[in-house]
Amino acid sequence: MKTILVLCTGNSARSILGEAILNQRGAGRIIAYSAGSKPKGVPHPGALRQLATKGIDPSAFRSKSWDEFAAQSAPAIDIAITVCGNAAGEACPLFIGAPIRGHWGLPDPADVTGSDAEVDAAFNETWRLLELRVRALLALPFDTMEPAELRAALAAIGRMEGAA
Repeated sequence: MKTILVLCTGNSARSILGEAILNQRGAGRIIAYSAGSKPKGVPHPGALRQLATKGIDPSAFRSKSWDEFAAQSAPAIDIAITVCGNAAGEACPLFIGAPIRGHWGLPDPADVTGSDAEVDAAFNETWRLLELRVRALLALPFDTMEPAELRAALAAIGRMEGAA
């Protein structure tokens, strides 16, 4: 099984949703985690509502630092995917396993203000765009691909609809 770390700055919205979708859709092939460079401390309420809407227990998710995955006791990470522009440009710590990196930049639904319905619509759209990317990844024989080939595939997936 491949381990995937989904990274964003705050680890409160996109990366949390990415972790959930990868674990849900990739069961048996993937173990996914998420983290942030400057974690907010708690997942965004819109992310928690989105998880619940999709039948995923939101209580298992927390906002955490990517430093947890650089520790000696951390699981080896095969693939690290950034989902926001800030995390893509930041210097990532050295992760155990020297992961292949990809960038799937998406607009931040946590930036949307307004009613719960407006916020939830933004989180639903982010879910849809992340799910498209996860399906594209799962369609690949990523467990047997050469690193350069996988990097190129991750980059192509990152340019799909809705890329920021």
